[in-house]
Amino acid sequence: MTDTTSLGDLGRILVVIPTYNEAPNLSAIVGRLRQAVPTAEVLVVDDASPDGTGQIADQLAVNDRAVHVLHRVQKAGLGAAYRAGFGWGLANHFDVLVEMDADGSHLPEQLPRLLAALQDADVVVGSRYVPGGQVVNWPRRRELLSRGGNIYTRMALGLPLADATGGFLVFRRTTLDKLDLDDVASQGYCFQIDMVWRAARAGLRVVEVPITFVERAHGTSKMNQDIVREALWRVTVWGGRRRGIQVRTALSNVARSHSHNGPRP
Repeated sequence: MTDTTSLGDLGRILVVIPTYNEAPNLSAIVGRLRQAVPTAEVLVVDDASPDGTGQIADQLAVNDRAVHVLHRVQKAGLGAAYRAGFGWGLANHFDVLVEMDADGSHLPEQLPRLLAALQDADVVVGSRYVPGGQVVNWPRRRELLSRGGNIYTRMALGLPLADATGGFLVFRRTTLDKLDLDDVASQGYCFQIDMVWRAARAGLRVVEVPITFVERAHGTSKMNQDIVREALWRVTVWGGRRRGIQVRTALSNVARSHSHNGPRP
């Protein structure tokens, strides 16, 4: 197990947890998180959950000064929730910001390993598909969809990651300052791809750490066809733009080469 006493060198840590109808899960996840990394603070970003998740979060905040709550007026997507949470964290001078799900799929007990890896990285990705990573209790169809999406992402974007969509990520605040959050338009799980691709294009150090991803035990998944379509569309558009830039650069290099090597008078 990672020695959490060494994490103090990272500065103030904020774990951002977006919620929508996570009443059965939230208290246990926050409790496990606070035990796993006692120095970390938690920001619950609730999108007006009709099942009372926001009220549960408020009570957790009353009982623990390290828990904070950001209430939003409507369900506006995962990307918007994380942008709001990151903005809150940056405004309140946190040094490290973490993305983590509320449904138990991301094990809080594995967060110390991700934080330790940040000592030599700008972004740490909890990866299901590197050696040592695994998925537990997922239907085969869901895993195939996830693996296929990651293969397509690597091919389209040239992104050298085994798992760009897992959603368990750790960022330095200096990294987020460089990524221009206001320009990130992705709403669903594509937000994860958007963020790590921006970091890779900026020349930042992105490191994958193996995690165990566990299918939720309570509630229903937020994954739907609209989310899948958004990710497919955006990755395809980004990949097309990337390929266009590569072609234009190649043609420009050929033209310069001909100009330099052409016949002299």
